[in-house]
Amino acid sequence: MTRQTRGPGPLRTFLPVLLILALVGAGAGCTSTGDQPRVVVTTNILGDITQEIVGDGAKVTVLMKPNADPHSFGLSAVQAAELERADLVIFNGLGLEENVLRHVEAAREAGVATFEAGKAVNPLTFQAHDDGGPEEEAGQPDPHFWTDPDRVRKAAGLIADQVVEHVNGVDETVIRDNADRYDDQLADLATWMEKSFDRIPQQRRALVTNHHVFGYLAERFDFQVVGAVIPSGTTLASPSSSDLRSLTQAMRKAGIPTVFADSSQPKRLAEVLRTEMGGQVRVVELYSESLTEKGKGAGTYLQMMRANTTAMTDGLTGA
Repeated sequence: MTRQTRGPGPLRTFLPVLLILALVGAGAGCTSTGDQPRVVVTTNILGDITQEIVGDGAKVTVLMKPNADPHSFGLSAVQAAELERADLVIFNGLGLEENVLRHVEAAREAGVATFEAGKAVNPLTFQAHDDGGPEEEAGQPDPHFWTDPDRVRKAAGLIADQVVEHVNGVDETVIRDNADRYDDQLADLATWMEKSFDRIPQQRRALVTNHHVFGYLAERFDFQVVGAVIPSGTTLASPSSSDLRSLTQAMRKAGIPTVFADSSQPKRLAEVLRTEMGGQVRVVELYSESLTEKGKGAGTYLQMMRANTTAMTDGLTGA
């Protein structure tokens, strides 16, 4: 009897084919994820602005958490590595992110495109004041440009240019449309701020804050900066007793009733100043250097500026 040799059955033939297809599919999936364009942004204010422009065109990673201090926040090893894997890194610069700038420099040296927004918007310099201004920083660039919505408009347009130039795979038409839409919103914001500040009598358009952060707003909307509790452009500095004495004297001379304190910073120093003034000073919270979590008062740049404008107007008109 002749024994028949059986060939490979349909199932035995089909299983290797399935395995090959699965591996090819998995490889294609990994490639898609790895090739997704990435933009890394240091601060959450710039992160929100960048997200408005990029939309769904790329993954936007923001390093600074809500309610953090840009002068002192640091990075984990994972976050530092993300910088060097980015297509584009956007940072405020001008010395703001004091613990992060070395990582940005390392990414630049590794060949990553970087954009220093603050340097590109005609930055102001800190001015020395007899009443407690940042004497050691006089003449140094002021990094807090976002308090002027017109400079943010310029920065947003330049960010769009950077994304189009350096982030492969984005749709330029979509990026430009997003930038135009956001520019209209920023223009509306500036107009609304002007009308709101018009309620404040000229003699009361003076600011005392936790530290020197509103120089751009003062220039744009015709305010006087009387001084700051911390006589510096960074929250890492500390005031001396003579600093507080000079500031209280300047406040009495100018008749300033309000100190604006950052909502993410301890208000102890502002409260001490109120004690020095005999309880005659009102302490009002602002969102000056960081966004909050969504739904917590300043989840976006536009919300932050509107909340600050309302608080400043009410605080200086006695509302």
